[in-house]
This record gives sequence, C-alpha cells and structure tokens, in this order.
Amino acid sequence: MLDVLIVGAGPCGLGAAISAQRAGLSAVVLDAGSVVSTITQYPYYVSFFSTAEKLSLGGIPFVVSADKPSRRDGLSYYRAIVRHFRLDVRQYERVGRLERSPEGWAVHSVTADGVERTTHARSVVVATGYFGSPNYLRVPGENLPHVRHVYREGHDAFDQDVVVVGGGNSAAEAALDLWRAGARVTLVHFGPDFDKRIKPWVLPDVQNRAKEGAIALRWNSRVASIEPGAVTLATMDGEERITARFVYVMTGFAPNTELLRDAGVPIDPVTGVPEHDEDTLETVLPGLFIAGVVVAGFDANKVFIENGRFHGDKIVARLLGRPTPPPPLLSAELDT
Repeated sequence: MLDVLIVGAGPCGLGAAISAQRAGLSAVVLDAGSVVSTITQYPYYVSFFSTAEKLSLGGIPFVVSADKPSRRDGLSYYRAIVRHFRLDVRQYERVGRLERSPEGWAVHSVTADGVERTTHARSVVVATGYFGSPNYLRVPGENLPHVRHVYREGHDAFDQDVVVVGGGNSAAEAALDLWRAGARVTLVHFGPDFDKRIKPWVLPDVQNRAKEGAIALRWNSRVASIEPGAVTLATMDGEERITARFVYVMTGFAPNTELLRDAGVPIDPVTGVPEHDEDTLETVLPGLFIAGVVVAGFDANKVFIENGRFHGDKIVARLLGRPTPPPPLLSAELDT
C-alpha cells in the first residue's frame, strides 16, 4: 500500500514525487512513456521559454551555459533529478483505470510487455499533461501518413511544398524552421492574424518573411480536406486547393482527462477543468488529486512547469492536514 501514486512522469509529476518523498510518504510514478516524454516531443532545435531557475525541481540547480536551456539540457536535467532523488519511476507502464477501494485507490496498469498490474495507494495524483491528445481538425484525410501533429525539424521538407495549420507559437516557429530548411511554406489560420500570445521575437520574424513572399499566408481559412499531395481550404472567397507534400497541424493539444472522467470526476465541458479544490488540488473524489497542466483544462497557457512544479507541495499539505503553502520565491523575486 503506497501513500501516493502519481500518474505521469513529466516535470510536475516528478515535482509531486519529490514533495511526497520529502514528507516521508511512499511514492511511485507511472508513465506510459519515458521520463518527461512531453519534452521529447519538442522540436529538436527548441529552447525553453523560461530560464533554467524557473524549471528546476527540488532545489537542485539547473545549470546551463546559455540564457535559456535547450531541449537536450532539459532531458539531461530531469534524468539527473530522477537519479538524485532515487525516485521510483516506472516507465512504459500505461494506467488504464482508477478504481476506488476500501483503503483508497486501486490503479490498474499494463506494462510494455503486456503484463497487467494493480497497484494500491491511499491517494492518486493525475499529472498526465496534454501532449498525447492533439486538437484534431476532424476533416477527411487528417490521418494520412504525411499529416503530422508534432513538429520535430524541417530537413525532410527541403524543396517541398508544405502547409502549416495554426496561428500560434508552434505554427509560426514551424513555418520559420521549414522555410529555413528550404521548404515552400503556406501557413493557414482560421483567424485574421496571428494569435495575441505569440512570442514577441517570433512575430516580427514571421511577419517579415510573409512581407517578402517567403512564407505564404491564408487568413480566415479552414482546412476542408486533406489528400495525398494537396489540401483543400474553405476560404471567404470559396474553395482553394493547395499543393502539399507534408501537412503540419500545429493547433495545440487538449488536456488528457480520460482517467479522471472514467473515475467519476466531473469535467467542465466549456473549460475542460476537472472539478477540484483550487487550494488543495483534490478532486471531488477523496484522495484523487490533479497536478500540472490538467489543472488548467483547455487553457494550457495558465499552467507551465514554472508554477506546476509546486503543485506537489499543495497536495502533500492536504495529505498531512497542513495549511496550503505559498509557492517559494525565486531569487529574482527576493532581490526586489
């Protein structure tokens, strides 16, 4: 019988495990993939938006030579965190069902080898993130092999016609990287302009490429269908067919709340937020907690590693019957 079982080995799940361990609670982390598998899905070239200090866990410094850590830096750091704290992380073990039990919760999972397991815990923390559940266009042809919902790099699109769908950071950065790799890029977005939250150093770059004709833009347009070698758009002037060897659907991801819903936690249909106590992060089901981006529902811009890494402290305080702690101050905040 564990004190805490954590579903999801992302940074926020690892942070919760560290909080539990420091409080003297037994904790195990299960993940359907590898440690911080979300970060493995980042483009190879990408750097984090935040400084290393705001991504660190457990007070262990995240030291890098550059201003912002790279994808490779992040993977290395979080692997080191698992080893430093000797966290019990069971990779490639997918949780399929959470079931109430007299002592707390029975967590049913399946390993990569197909072995079914049931682990008992007094409490469960669901920190499943959102990268495994993209926002689909739900149009014919979206499941074709040349359509991608995760962007890695543009090399294989060299000298090819490609379509990027979306108007946010991911779409803009993918369009720029594809153009630099020698692709002929058309960016399609249902709105009249780029999203307001786009990174300030990305926006002028992609706007200038569009002005000089290096990247074609299709505003107020939606993908109607996808076929091998082409995309059909529904525009304000009617249908338009665009040649496309590859299609990159950069429309973001939705939180993975299937486990919670199946366990009986109400999910707000508008916000996607599971019903929970904001101070303790406990759902309406006793002993079942949420952490990380799942807390924010569809608005993934509310929770990042920067603030989600402290969710474990709130949960542990609830388990121990203590007041909810404020998030620790960063050194920059202490200086002011």
